[in-house]
Amino acid sequence: MRISCNREKLATSFQLAGSVAQIRSPKEVLQYVKIEASESHVTLMATDMETGIRIEVDGVDVQSPGKALLHVGRVGQILRESNDDQLIFDFDGSRIQIKGLHSEFNLPSANPDEFPTVIGFEEENYHEIPARLFRELVRRSSFATDPDSSRFALGGVLFELSDEEIVAVGTDGRRLARMQGAAKRIGENQTGGNTTIVPTRSLTLMERSIGDKEEVVHMATRSNDVLLRTSRCTIFSRLVEGRFPNWRQVIPVREDSAVINLAVGPFFNNLRQAAIVADLETRGIDFKFADGVLELSAKTAELGQSRVEMPIDYQGEPIRLKLDFRYVSDFLKVLDADANFKLDVISSKQAALFTTEDGFAYVVMPMALD
Repeated sequence: MRISCNREKLATSFQLAGSVAQIRSPKEVLQYVKIEASESHVTLMATDMETGIRIEVDGVDVQSPGKALLHVGRVGQILRESNDDQLIFDFDGSRIQIKGLHSEFNLPSANPDEFPTVIGFEEENYHEIPARLFRELVRRSSFATDPDSSRFALGGVLFELSDEEIVAVGTDGRRLARMQGAAKRIGENQTGGNTTIVPTRSLTLMERSIGDKEEVVHMATRSNDVLLRTSRCTIFSRLVEGRFPNWRQVIPVREDSAVINLAVGPFFNNLRQAAIVADLETRGIDFKFADGVLELSAKTAELGQSRVEMPIDYQGEPIRLKLDFRYVSDFLKVLDADANFKLDVISSKQAALFTTEDGFAYVVMPMALD
């Protein structure tokens, strides 16, 4: 195999593929990214046996077709540190030579035939999802998961796909985030029950793989895995084992609660001010809604106390509850500063519900008041 490539373009694709490869894996072949060069295209592949990725690389001149394994650490560093615009890769069966105008490297390699198969996207049944929506599905659900939980189902995001809709739900047992939007079903692709749980790490990789000019992505779900296809890559991931909690029972439907319209920017600013003295162990902020004012306050023996007020459109009976400021901050971080949302509250013992008009709902369980 012999190719000449644009270093920057290869480096971008190699970095994405390298994020899947296991540089410390006891299985040596998983420490490599496989490159396959045909007369028409060049593909990078990497896997940790749970997740796999295939990326088509632009800016490559194939002088001699073939395949080789590139060590994720050493070759990745060469691509980052080299000052050459063009690099030549030459593989003779046992060693890989990387040569530029001002540099040359000769590295040992492994047998590319020993590399595990990384499947492509050959599904006839899938959902077509707007790329922007898919990004929002990931960003607005994955932050609420708990990858370290002993309950495996909480370490991923549940996806539900129906005829014209896709729903993503993440929870760690103390808060729950749900994002939904319109998606087009192709063929018979759909999910059943609550077992299509995609690992958070795989979702982050999928979100990173979507280019700025991407218009749609294709998502296919199977009994034990999920496939995502963009214009330049395919990502495969095994599903998380277990059953997801019944999330529909968690999102409250109330008629006698207070629903308050708030702007993200001003609310987030006031929350950060109140949290300056919040206890790092309890992390609680008191919210008091009364007489057109929202009062946010915190008090700790070691750090002092804070009280911040902001005007709100609410004139009912006073409502007070205590929330973990980190959980509220996480919700605000995935929204634009100039966006608006609704906060649904009813008492100090019932969950707070945050919603937006574009399908985002977020439930936070209250803390005990002092």
